[in-house]
Amino acid sequence: MLKKRFVAPITISVVFLAGTLTAFPQSLVTEKAISLPTAQAIAHAAIEKCRGNGFRVSVSVIDGSGVLKAFVRDDGTGPHTIDLSRRKAYTALTFKRTSAETAKAWAAAPPPPNIEGTVALAGGVPIKVGDQYIGAVGVSGAPGGEKDEVCAIAGIAKVADQLK
Repeated sequence: MLKKRFVAPITISVVFLAGTLTAFPQSLVTEKAISLPTAQAIAHAAIEKCRGNGFRVSVSVIDGSGVLKAFVRDDGTGPHTIDLSRRKAYTALTFKRTSAETAKAWAAAPPPPNIEGTVALAGGVPIKVGDQYIGAVGVSGAPGGEKDEVCAIAGIAKVADQLK
């Protein structure tokens, strides 16, 4: 009789413990990351595309954590383009879409969220490998953010074969 009283609670405890152990994540996480040479190639390709279109720009490439990985400022760019290119990249990474798409969404449903480091301007494009966001590129300095975005896309296209 005493045995029967302990069987059910022990069984329930064992089942619960087994279920909670499988709910804990593994100790190590494997993630893709953008390398320095790839980030530099993106930045230089974006600069070259904008130069080819007659524009001088600054380009920021950030990693998947939002930390600056590569930066290039072309001759003749304004001082505001330095921070603005990084903020465009950060916006694209944070919202997992181009900064132009974010700007449109904010305009359609104001007020925008108050997230430090983001900006409602075109020119930022996320960098993806499959369905994983590994960084973003932001371009600033061409007249109109849509021209900046074209250069950002060109930068990513330059290394598309490496983003698989």
